[in-house]
Formats: sequence, structure tokens, C-alpha cells
Amino acid sequence: MTSSDERPPKFRRRLFWLVAFIAVLFAIYSGGWFYLADRVRSEADKAVAALNGNGIEAGCSNLTVSGYPFSFAVSCDTLAYEDDTRNVAASTGSFNAVAQITRPLSPVADLRGPLRTSIPGMTPLWIDWDRLRADVKLSWPLPRRIALKAEGLSGQTDPADDTDPVSLFSAGTAAGQLQPDGQDIVYTGSFGDLEIDANAIGGHVLPALDGSGEATLKNGVALIGKQVKSLRGQAVDITSLDLSSGTARVTVSGPLSVDAEGLIDADLTIKLKDPKAVAAILGAAIPERKSEIEQGFAGLAMLGNEPSLPLRIVKGKASLGFIPLGKVKPVD
Repeated sequence: MTSSDERPPKFRRRLFWLVAFIAVLFAIYSGGWFYLADRVRSEADKAVAALNGNGIEAGCSNLTVSGYPFSFAVSCDTLAYEDDTRNVAASTGSFNAVAQITRPLSPVADLRGPLRTSIPGMTPLWIDWDRLRADVKLSWPLPRRIALKAEGLSGQTDPADDTDPVSLFSAGTAAGQLQPDGQDIVYTGSFGDLEIDANAIGGHVLPALDGSGEATLKNGVALIGKQVKSLRGQAVDITSLDLSSGTARVTVSGPLSVDAEGLIDADLTIKLKDPKAVAAILGAAIPERKSEIEQGFAGLAMLGNEPSLPLRIVKGKASLGFIPLGKVKPVD
């Protein structure tokens, strides 16, 4: 028998073992996928039962796990949370989270509105959006990143309330991201084309606004999981908070902290771009103070088109440069 006669059987054997190996891998993967799907369902049921056992009603209606074999998806028709003890309630539309098998630690979630909230001391709210997406980079013990992005965001008082609904705001886009940095938590965010309804701010008129910011919550990792009910003892390092409309721009940066008595300490820098344009916006928003605003900003305009001012708060006593501004009340 020649060597050419021996090759087909060897090739068939190799092909057989390759197919068998792939079949075994697929069987193991399939078993793992369905095992994980069952764990997700059972852990979700346990979490809801634990919450409900503490006097809280929470639910993920019609929880479904799907996507086999190329992805892993978890969806609910609605999400709801109600705490009768604190008189707090919130609900949203459908929720859908998907992780591809090629990127299992990077799930993407979509949430449909509206978000309806009821909190003591606040009018019930109805917040809606055209699209809201969350991107998560999972890791241990904390996610490496949690990012949210919304399009067509709007808010109003809940029309189910006894009073007629009042429009509050709308924004073309809004985004935010949380990311651990050592023991701190870094927040970055932005919004565009924000319009605040005059009825929501006592009839005052503001133009469309754009904003962005970055701030670091000191020791934020240790605060996760704790039910922090007070700002006392907390500290924030503001890298930049920026608010603009047209050529007018206000930027704030610097550290801020709250001591055990609720007194604020801060060493901030306020930068203005086009002070006259900023004054025009503030004058239109607060017409009863228009004269004082124009006089004050006329002096700032003498420092140039982009003046910078120090704002210091020491134990609640605030001053802008050498000008005392008075006391800031302790915070809770």
C-alpha cells in the first residue's frame, strides 16, 4: 500500500477528533450558559425576596434570560421599587442588558422610560428620554467603569399627581461616568442644549446651556455600600465644572469639604469668559438685580475677557478675593 493510500484514513481520523473536540467544547459551553442563566434567575429572585422581607417591595417583572448561544441577555418588562417606611417609590419601563460572548465583562444595558419618582418633600417627577444606555466594565471588587448616556432627556411633574403637570427641563444629550481611582471615585459628565422651563424657576428666563465637569469624591470606594445620609465628613476635589451659553462661560475648580459640624471649607477658582455676556444672562434671569449685576461685572470686565477670581470658604465664612460674602449655613 502506497503512502497516498494511507493519507485519507489519517485525515478522516484527524477530522473526526477535531469535530469531537469542538462538540465537547460546545457541550461544556452550553452547560455553563444554562447554568449561569439559572443562577441569574435564582439570585435575582433571592435579592427581590430579601428586599421585600425588609419591608420593601421591589420587582423586575417577567425576568427573562436569553441570547443563547452567542450572547447573554437579561431583560425585564418593568423595574419598580417602593419603600413604605421612607415613603420612597420609583419605577421605569423595560430593561435589557446584553453581554456578547466575546466581551462577557462589558455588558451594555438599555432602559426605557419614563422614570417616575416619589420622594418626601418633593413633587412626584416624570423623567423620560428617547434613549438611555449604560456601558459597564466589570471587574473585582468594583467595576472599572460605569457610563450612562441619554438622548432626548426631559422632565416634568408626574401627570398622575392631582395637579396639572409642569414642564421642568429638556436636554438634547446628557452623559455621566463613574470610575474608581485608588480609594477615590472619579465622576465625569456633560450635557448639551439644556433648557430649563421658566415656570420651574419662578418665572426666571435662562438661555439654552451646555455643561461639563470632572470631580473626585475622596475615599469614595469606602463609602460604597454604606447608607450615607449626611454630607458631613465628605470631601470633593473639583477638577473642573463648566457652564456655558454662546460666548459666556463660567468655570469652577478646586477642593471642597464638609467638616463634622457641617461647616464648608473650600478653596475655589472661578474663571469667567466674556463677563459682559455672563452679566447679560444673569441680568435677564434675575431682572430685579440687573443693575447691580451689570455694575459688578463691568468691574470684572476691566480685568480682561477671561478674568479669574478666588472664592474661599473657611469654616462657613465665604469671601470672593478680598470681598467678604457672609456665612454659608451648615449642611446636613
